[in-house]
Parts: sequence; C-alpha cells; structure tokens
Amino acid sequence: MLKGPLSPVQTKVTDLNGHSGGAASGGAAGEVSPSPEPPLEQPPADSRARAKALLMGLQDSICAGLEALDGGATFAEESWIRPEGGGGRSRVMTGGRVFEQGGVNFSEVEGDQLPPSILSQRPEAKGQRWFATGTSMVLHPRSPYIPTIHLNYRYFEAGPVWWFGGGADLTPYYPFLEDAKHFHQTLKNACDSVNPAYYPVFKPWCDEYFFLKHRQETRGVGGIFYDYQDPRGVLYKGQDPEGPAAAASAGQGPLGQNWEQLFALASACGNAFLPSYVPIVEKRQHLPYGERERQFQLYRRGRYVEFNLVFDRGTIFGLQTNGRTESILMSLPPLVRWEYGYKPPEGSREALLTDLFTRPQNWLADPSLAARCQPHQAVD
Repeated sequence: MLKGPLSPVQTKVTDLNGHSGGAASGGAAGEVSPSPEPPLEQPPADSRARAKALLMGLQDSICAGLEALDGGATFAEESWIRPEGGGGRSRVMTGGRVFEQGGVNFSEVEGDQLPPSILSQRPEAKGQRWFATGTSMVLHPRSPYIPTIHLNYRYFEAGPVWWFGGGADLTPYYPFLEDAKHFHQTLKNACDSVNPAYYPVFKPWCDEYFFLKHRQETRGVGGIFYDYQDPRGVLYKGQDPEGPAAAASAGQGPLGQNWEQLFALASACGNAFLPSYVPIVEKRQHLPYGERERQFQLYRRGRYVEFNLVFDRGTIFGLQTNGRTESILMSLPPLVRWEYGYKPPEGSREALLTDLFTRPQNWLADPSLAARCQPHQAVD
C-alpha cells in the first residue's frame, strides 16, 4: 500500500506512502506578504506510466528474489480495485522457511479529494485531481538473527505539485555491526550513483522519521528516507528544522534536480534492495537460536507495531483515502508480545540492541562501534 507523505517543516505547509503553501493576505499597511512559490516544471507527458512501470517492476523483481531466497514458500497475489479510482496488487508470503510473514505491495490510486493529511500541508493542491503510485514491503523473518526490513518508493501528482519519496530501513533484534554497515553502504552507493549529496541528508532523515518518541528509540539501524523531492532544490523537508538532517541539507544548499534525476534515484535505490538484504539473510539464516532469543524477538516486534500504528503516516494516508485495509496493515508481524516494565539484563546482548542499535550512529565511519560490539559477539 502507498506510504503517506510526511509533512515538511521548512515552510510549515504508509508502510501514499510539502511546504506550507499560500501567501499571507490582508496584512497591515507596509507589511510585505511572502510571494507564493513558483510553479514546478511540468513532469514528462508519460510520467505516470513510467513511474508505474518502475514500481511494478520493483515488486516483480523483489518477489522473485525473495522466493528464491526463501526456497520454501511463494507469494500469494490478490488484485484489488479502489472504488474512488485505481487499485493494486498485494502479494503476501506466510509460513516460509526464512520468512514467517512478508508482503510486497503495489498500488496506483487517484481521486478528486485529497485527504486532510495532505491538504493541511499542501493547500495549493486543493480541488485538484490527484494520482499516487508506490511499492511498499515489510518482511518479518523467523530467525531473531535476521532483521526485519521495510521498503517504500512512491510518486505523487496533484495539479501543480508533484514529488518522489521513498526509502528503506533495517530493524535487527540480535544485531551484527557488519550487517548495519553493509546495509548502509549499499544504500549510500545507490544514492551516490545519482548524487553524493543525497545520503548525508537522507540517512539522518531516516533516523529522525523512524523514531518512537514515547520510547526515545529509533525503530532500528535506519537506512535512508526522503520525501517531497522536486526541483525546488532543498533536500530536507521533514519536521525538525534544528536536527542533523536539516543541518546537512542547509550545508549542502539548494540542489538542482529534475524529474529524470529523481526518477533515477528511485530506480537506483529500489534496485539496491536485494543486494542490501540478501547477503545478510544468507549469512544469518542458519545460526541456532533458542526460546530466549525468540521471546526477545517477539517483544521487540512490539516496537514495530507501535510505530506503524501510532506514527506511520503511510498508514494514516491509506486509511484516510479508503485504501485496502488488509494491504495497509500488511506491515504488522504475525506474532508479537508486550511485557510490562521489561528491562534487558545489564551487559547482555539484548541491552546492546537498546543501548546502541536503537540510537542513531555513524555506521560507516565510527571506529568505536567495533569495540562496543565485540564483547557481545556482534562483530564477525
């Protein structure tokens, strides 16, 4: 199901998944009203068809790769129609050798009335017929040593506005430093293949977005996240103007980019998924584990549920636009548990997860991480 766009903060305007539009009016004499933003350059005439082809192709290639990796289960597909316009393909795997449950969804939806979650931030799109297409995925492996993973890439048009968004993030339970490094390096390489300015902004933006405020934890080791990418040039359009992502964007300055470059970014990052994740699964899938590890995995899955139901704007967007409920909630794990007042034993590997791997880190350039992970068998 499409993941919803985030509300940016620069100008205060799920698992689809803008700035404050409009000039002030009626000011006192002598006040200068801010000028409205100039209109975006028009996307290519075939923009919707090309975006759809890219995202459907990602769904196909990812599903084929995951079926080959699991070797014991296949994706069941359900096609669905949205009464207001559009539809999609939901593909779900259950009871696999590697994957306890996972889904890879594609949707292409349109309508006449945008939901409040967008109109409150992009009022210039009011009254415009809108179009949104995206591919999203969440995988919940059986083994506590294999991380849960999420991916979402999307494209949106509504009258005078259009943008690309997306990203991927990794949620380990019993983490390995090399896995976090591999995941981030692969996504950085994909971003760098289009523009090396992207990863330094999109990495901290991911840490910021996938953050459980009530727990003061990140959902995992992050990855990349971006939204509202258009030719206006400011990369960060998130909710924390004082945070690391905003600072990285300000340091970069306005970046010239057009529809073709942003399409190339979605393609490069989407196609980086299998290389970023398959080697991790292949390395960890045969590690033995017991009931302690399984119970901790189920407990930590609770954090995933909390984020998706409390904070995920893709979930909000999907429900507000009458999306297919089963597809929207496909991201939830099949089994999960909560435990009142749980605290991991001091010095345990479980404590390493909460103390280090649910805090933003410079996974690619901090030499101190290895020393912190070594005593917990979290370094190969």
